[in-house]
Amino acid sequence: MDKSTIFVGIDISKDTIDIYDAFNGHLQIENNSKGFSKFGKILSADHWCVMEATGCYHQRLAIYLYERGIRLSVVNPLVIKRYVQMKLKHVKTDRSDALMICGYASEQPLAQWSPEDPYIVECKRYQSAIRLYFKQRTALKNMLHSLSTSGQGNGKLVRSVKRQIKHLGKEIDLLEQETEQLIRANEQGLYTRLNTIPGIGKKTAMILIVSTNGFRDFESSSQVSSFFGLAPAERSSGTSIRGRTRINKIGDPLLRNHLFLCSFTACVHNPQCRALYERITAKGKSKKLALIAVCNKLIKQAYGISRSGLDYDRNYVGRLS
Repeated sequence: MDKSTIFVGIDISKDTIDIYDAFNGHLQIENNSKGFSKFGKILSADHWCVMEATGCYHQRLAIYLYERGIRLSVVNPLVIKRYVQMKLKHVKTDRSDALMICGYASEQPLAQWSPEDPYIVECKRYQSAIRLYFKQRTALKNMLHSLSTSGQGNGKLVRSVKRQIKHLGKEIDLLEQETEQLIRANEQGLYTRLNTIPGIGKKTAMILIVSTNGFRDFESSSQVSSFFGLAPAERSSGTSIRGRTRINKIGDPLLRNHLFLCSFTACVHNPQCRALYERITAKGKSKKLALIAVCNKLIKQAYGISRSGLDYDRNYVGRLS
């Protein structure tokens, strides 16, 4: 890292942005074009901005800085949270957060951020809407079940609930079709290859591509597993602590659920996954543990296919990683 680099910590909220660097101290601007322009006037090629990924709130400023050639890193909020805890800081304000992000930037290695392809951004929006519709449909189905078990299987309310369930189903199908069209237009080869893996269906293939930016954001399959919250987390210390090894569950719960369901099919039709499942269960391990291992195997296969550009090979005996 160049010694002349000036690190800038940025804490973003809906309406305001708090900025801190060692030379200019604290500055607060509005989270809009006017505020961006004010911030841009104090930036130079020596500045390196660091901010947390805060849903939709950080996107506009991130793109503004990227388009002007300012070096930028977008960090997982959990990383910053752990850094603050390590520093034993208890004050929680927007100003202090900007200061801590600046401190993190000056001490830790950073990766430069670049915006995702527009089709990935659009697909993520579709998937967010699909998740919301799924939750709404589940709530309505639970309501319908409650009405049926209480002897109110007919009536205006029941018909209304059924119409809403049907409507949400149509909207989910429509958005899934739109997502598939976007992926086919931009990642046809990868999408086709992922679908050759026994156990991975169309929906899971689409979620994998969108969540990983076509696997371009990761350097190994183990990073993908950690990102999805499927990496085992061991808890042991000395002779007194022997906690159970569990997955960390930090990542996307929807994708974990999809992969877990895929693991059942993979144990039957995917030779490598079936062999792994049988080997683990033969040692007396639980079936759930074996299925999680199969999920990670599917990720390795998907990652290997994305890197090699080849279709799935049933007879492959090497290690896809």
